[in-house]
Amino acid sequence: MKTLILDSSTQILYVCLCIDHRKIYENYLLGQNDHAKFILAEIEKACHQADISLKDLDQVVVGYGPGSYTGVRMSVTIGKMIVTLEEKIQLRVISTLLLMASGSEGVVFSSIDARRGNCFGCVYDIDHEKYIKEEGLYPTNSFSRESYQTCVSEKEYVVDPFRVIRWSEKVENPQVLVPNYLRKTEAEVKRNDTKMS
Repeated sequence: MKTLILDSSTQILYVCLCIDHRKIYENYLLGQNDHAKFILAEIEKACHQADISLKDLDQVVVGYGPGSYTGVRMSVTIGKMIVTLEEKIQLRVISTLLLMASGSEGVVFSSIDARRGNCFGCVYDIDHEKYIKEEGLYPTNSFSRESYQTCVSEKEYVVDPFRVIRWSEKVENPQVLVPNYLRKTEAEVKRNDTKMS
């Protein structure tokens, strides 16, 4: 099974290629809102390392948010494009917060800065594979970091690609897949405010 994993929702661009139970290629690129410059080159490097083409993939797993609006859309769009190459390629999704937590153990607080004193966050029990606090948009100060065995942020995390593959969910209709934003965009908020005034 050849699996490409992509996540561009945070400050880190994550690209990994696994074949069966082997990790062939993996890279974490800390960016400055510039993942678009590197994501295709990283996918090409991964395929070159494995000596395969995109059409040889069996599945693509994308982190589909929450996170940066542009970043979230990037991985989802590329994932959709890849699965149109061959009918056999399956598109799967995983929460970016879970992807970030996957390389930890115990109870993990996973968070992404959502600005204005807020974060996208969750608390996940790795050992029992269940949420202790569901994913949501929360005030950053509502979490006490000392309460958790591990805290991961958008700037620093380690991925276990095999957990990511196992936890991912199949997308039955890739064409209608939309990212998991967890809140409205600023444009939507402004549009609603204009309608109400």
